[in-house]
Amino acid sequence: MEQGDSTKGLESLVVWQKAKEFAVLVCREVLPRFPLEEKWGLTAQLRRAVQSVPANIAEGFGRYYYQEGIRYCYIARGSLEEAYSHLCLARDLGYIPSEDLTRVEHEINVVRRMLHGYIGFLKRSKRGENDPGSDKFVREPLVEWIDAADEGDESAQVVP
Repeated sequence: MEQGDSTKGLESLVVWQKAKEFAVLVCREVLPRFPLEEKWGLTAQLRRAVQSVPANIAEGFGRYYYQEGIRYCYIARGSLEEAYSHLCLARDLGYIPSEDLTRVEHEINVVRRMLHGYIGFLKRSKRGENDPGSDKFVREPLVEWIDAADEGDESAQVVP
């Protein structure tokens, strides 16, 4: 996964595009199904979680040091999992049918895989590593993400 042409900016970052599409899908097609009494509860939490995914990818993209970009991608990944949890709860409460959750789960898996790939790209690229001040960030070892969902398992595995 490449970060994209820096002359084109954020719009060229495919993982951001997919995360934004996911947020639009949930906001336009899922949230309107929720009951009015959830307007300030689960609806608001889910809206914030799905909007946080592309927003954090964008903020990380705008940072110079690769470790800051990785940190914001981790936050985006956490928001993606939070959104999934809210969607599962909405299904269990009867706000959305299982078929809708299945369709949204597919989009979550696409964004999840792309985000893992982008994190790996940022770790390998080490943009800004030798610039002044770059030693002020926490270093972490490179880990390779394998999407176990492609192998029949629904959880992702980390291989050091």
